[in-house]
Amino acid sequence: MAMNARGHSGWDHSRAHTPAVAQDGVDAHALSTARSRSGSLAVVTTQQGLPVSVRIDNSALAKDPAVLAGEILRLCQQSAMAAGIRLREQLIDSGVGRDVVDAMKLPRSDDLARAEQLDDHDLDAPSSWLRSV
Repeated sequence: MAMNARGHSGWDHSRAHTPAVAQDGVDAHALSTARSRSGSLAVVTTQQGLPVSVRIDNSALAKDPAVLAGEILRLCQQSAMAAGIRLREQLIDSGVGRDVVDAMKLPRSDDLARAEQLDDHDLDAPSSWLRSV
């Protein structure tokens, strides 16, 4: 099940990739995507992490709604970080001084890798140690 802001469905982008085609009149370079490791969730966001499109596979719908919402929020945050990393690289490539870019506090690729590792660790942790009897 995939829905974007206008209720259209269907797309699949790789993790932390910029879509090549503009959606709903938004500049395609202003969009970023992130996808769960399992591929059951994917988001397209603005550079600020606001979701433009969310794709949820049926397998993800079986999750607790709060858990699902948390995963979508984390993907939106990771997508925004990926957009910030690309902006950092574009600025440096265009000749902006590293000290100026550093002052902007844009994320680095190791920041995104660290966030993904923390999220993976959190998702692997059991939500409860209690067993049903």
